[in-house]
Amino acid sequence: MRSDDTRYKAYIDILKEELVPAMGCTEPIAIAFAAAKARSVLGALPDRVEISVSGNIIKNVKSVVVPNTCGLKGIEAAAAAGITVGEADRVLEVLANVSEADKPKIKNFMRSVPMIVRPSSAAEVIFDIDITLHAGTDYSRLRIKDYHTNVVLIQKNGETLFEAPEIELSSQGLTDRGVLTIKDIVDFADTVELDDVREVLERQISYNTAIANEGIRGNWGARVGRVLLDTYGYDVKIRAKAMAAAGSDARMSGCEMPVIIVSGSGNQGMAASLPVIVYAREYDVGEDKLLRALCVSNLVTIHQKTWIGRLSAFCGAVNAGCGAGAGIAYLLGGDYDVVAHTLVNALAVVSGIVCDGAKPSCAAKIASAVDAGILGYQMYVRGLEFQGGDGIISKGVEATIANIGKLGKDGMRETDREILRIMLANGSNQE
Repeated sequence: MRSDDTRYKAYIDILKEELVPAMGCTEPIAIAFAAAKARSVLGALPDRVEISVSGNIIKNVKSVVVPNTCGLKGIEAAAAAGITVGEADRVLEVLANVSEADKPKIKNFMRSVPMIVRPSSAAEVIFDIDITLHAGTDYSRLRIKDYHTNVVLIQKNGETLFEAPEIELSSQGLTDRGVLTIKDIVDFADTVELDDVREVLERQISYNTAIANEGIRGNWGARVGRVLLDTYGYDVKIRAKAMAAAGSDARMSGCEMPVIIVSGSGNQGMAASLPVIVYAREYDVGEDKLLRALCVSNLVTIHQKTWIGRLSAFCGAVNAGCGAGAGIAYLLGGDYDVVAHTLVNALAVVSGIVCDGAKPSCAAKIASAVDAGILGYQMYVRGLEFQGGDGIISKGVEATIANIGKLGKDGMRETDREILRIMLANGSNQE
């Protein structure tokens, strides 16, 4: 792909837009960001808080620890943290600089200030956070819609300070993901001037490797990464799964280390990158080849998720784990055909995994998805593949991706609602 090709710049912009740092699970962090920004607009500590959120936000915040809150979980904890100790200008690292002395302010606020949480009235909006803070007769309102940092409304005392026009997601300051295809992704990875992507990818390697190592060492979550190593040994295939799982072990349990996200998700960012990094180190392919392979794994993950949307009942770890398989295939010398068939094989295996919110078991789902990605590659290099017409697999990788997109976005809508009903019936697991 030539550097003067419009797709070339678009692919670089997509990587820069997607591969950004976040500390903590991105849905509670988005709530903390909204709350911190609304507090700065209000200009005072509120005496009453109202929060309206979509079902998928409820699902992804209920069971995950909010970092720097001494183990608190839930929407109220995320909002209280943003209000009391958050730094809005840090965006998805809004809680990164909380001191030990300030942490008690969060629980004290939750005990003393009424906080009302209700489902969003905009039932058709998958991603919706609408928060209103009251201080006496003054109030501020802020709304985030469609993705984690997309502020669409800011009001104070009834005056609209900012309102974004109602436009399609692809036009909301983001590069159109519709330019992505597997063939062009491989072409881009082959030809990209590495200095154009080096900074963003090296940051991904550094951040995600650091939290994965912490997940292996520490007592985080269900310790899925450690269990994999202790049970199955240190073969590269096991380490690839274990490192991705360990990063999630730490992150889902409140580890106060940043990750580089993909498609709005830290779990997807780790699943798409860490297995490729492990394979690159094992086979000593060199830093340049690793960077090119990460272009493949990240962009393949983003391409799949574009069809599905940011939040769905379809587990995003599937897309990222299969994307990692595509990246490994490329890393080990695979061309477009190898990458495409690896992806199709992998998707045929794990596309039934559902998302029932952010929580420790995400680590195990990541391990399963990465395993499918590796299996998909190992099958194809042996001349074996799943055929078009087998279940939801179609002839051609793009047709298969489109099928998965329809399944995740449209077919699983009622599944998403039923998962939420079950989770709400189970009640709170706030510790």
